[in-house]
Amino acid sequence: MRRLANLAPPLLLAAVLLTVWETACRLLDLPVYLLPPPSAVALALVEAGPRLAASAWITFGMAVQALVLAGLIGGGLALAVSLHAGAERAVRPLAVALQVTPVVAVAPLVLIWAGLDHADRAVVALAALVAFFPLFSGVLTGLKSADPDLERLFDLYGATPLQRLWRLRLPSALPFALEGLRVAAGLAVIGAVVAEFVSGSGATQGLAWRLLEAGNRLRTAEMLAGVLCLTVLGLVLNAAVGLAARFLLRR
Repeated sequence: MRRLANLAPPLLLAAVLLTVWETACRLLDLPVYLLPPPSAVALALVEAGPRLAASAWITFGMAVQALVLAGLIGGGLALAVSLHAGAERAVRPLAVALQVTPVVAVAPLVLIWAGLDHADRAVVALAALVAFFPLFSGVLTGLKSADPDLERLFDLYGATPLQRLWRLRLPSALPFALEGLRVAAGLAVIGAVVAEFVSGSGATQGLAWRLLEAGNRLRTAEMLAGVLCLTVLGLVLNAAVGLAARFLLRR
């Protein structure tokens, strides 16, 4: 009952907004290509459902690949530089530079390096680039967040660096790493979509390509249906990371 009570306000707000949207479109007699009512979007979602589902699966697969790649590179790099303060001072500015560089600016270059026949590799690489910094920063912050009293206790018992890392710093870093993973999950979807927009080749046939195709044909209802699929995709990925985090932290 408590969960139902928590779900009631957002569901009620969504229902009100959809009702206002539908009513405004009908009263103002807006062209469907300009702003379709929710009923038209639902109809487009049913009609284009198979195409959108297939493209959503492709986008989801590329986002997951990018998230795994970003986790391996970002987590491994954070683990390596945490062992030496000088290495951290050298690497952190480069990581920040990667974070603030717009993916749209480097996408054509990555597409050339990956090859026009392998646009999916470029999309995965660009999405991993977007998701890299939250994982790197989360893991590095967590590795440095161990309790100082426990650090001194490990000094007292003469723990080796490997024992200190495995028994103290990695468990301390886990909540930070999982929070970084939650942020990176949403960014991976965004990065995959933006990268596919920029590639513009249609080789990947993901949701971004469906949005471009619908936009070029002024099928606005199908565009909104595709955006809805992207939203659901991000929510599913975020929920999966949340479930994994609760399981790991409980143990």
